[in-house]
Amino acid sequence: MIELGVNIDHVATLRQARMTYEPDPVWAAVEAHLGGADGITVHLREDRRHIQDMDVKRLRELTHIKLNLEMAATDEMVNIACQLKPEMAMLVPEGRHEVTTEGGLDILSQEARLKDVVKRLADAGIVTSVFIDPELPQVEAAARIGARVCELHTGPYAHAFHARGRDAESPAVLVELEKLRVAGNTVRELGMRFNAGHALNYFNVQPVARLLGVRELHIGHAIVSRAVFVGLREAVREMKNLMREAQAFASSAR
Repeated sequence: MIELGVNIDHVATLRQARMTYEPDPVWAAVEAHLGGADGITVHLREDRRHIQDMDVKRLRELTHIKLNLEMAATDEMVNIACQLKPEMAMLVPEGRHEVTTEGGLDILSQEARLKDVVKRLADAGIVTSVFIDPELPQVEAAARIGARVCELHTGPYAHAFHARGRDAESPAVLVELEKLRVAGNTVRELGMRFNAGHALNYFNVQPVARLLGVRELHIGHAIVSRAVFVGLREAVREMKNLMREAQAFASSAR
């Protein structure tokens, strides 16, 4: 059954806008859990622009569902992860000037270093995921470094969907979906878990949720945005229902 990991970074973004104590990301995690989230994702950035060290510590102590820590593959972040021991650590590229993560991690250019990072995390009992573009050489490199999960970058698909009038059957959208399908199949053939995420929302999520073998979607901005109007618990419930509906339809059609 497909699972939903809810990224609550932008709850902290709102808090940091006033440098105050609310809204509380831990409260958000509880609401997401009650709405049906299977996991909570946070990105502890090097510049600490939203999530702070204390947030991750409190989430580790108080969250009753799995915690996925997005992180750059730096010594500082690896040390933090090894101390806190989230259920999963997802290695992502990180740039100080980007608004959000842009593009997947280039494993090919740094295999030796990333293999060492993955080993350190695995030795601490942490499942390691890598956020990569849906390109077969990157998938194969992920297997070589020992990653257990590949999260395929759905940003290009989402941007094509938006640019082509929200038409899931437009040629540009189908091209991006096919890249995800082929890469996802390879992820599974190489013995890794197939996850996906980035820029998914209530309008574009179902074609991705219908992909064969996709285990988990990580979604944040769209859910937090809808929560402004309907509340976080309901926003999570709506997204989870869309995902489950899509996967059930795909299963019945096969």
